[in-house]
Amino acid sequence: MDAGPLRTCVGCRSKRPQNELIRVGRSSGGVVSTRVRAPGRGAYLCRDAACVEAAIATGRLRKALRCDRLPDELRQELMRKGT
Repeated sequence: MDAGPLRTCVGCRSKRPQNELIRVGRSSGGVVSTRVRAPGRGAYLCRDAACVEAAIATGRLRKALRCDRLPDELRQELMRKGT
C-alpha cells in the first residue's frame, strides 16, 4: 500500500509520509498559517516538540518559508497540533 508522497521535516531533516507531518505555509501576502491546504510556500515539521523547537531556534523554518520573521503565536499553534 502506498503511504503517499514523502516530505522532509525542516527540524530533524528526516523523510516521512506527508500525512504524518504538520504543514506550515506562507501566502504571497506574507500570512503564515498551519492550514493543510493553505496556498503558497510550504514547509513540513514532525509532530514532535523537539523538531518544532529545532526548526524555529536554528532559523530553518523561517528560511524555508522565506520570511523575515515568524509570528509569535506560531510556536504555540505548532505545539498544539503536535503530540
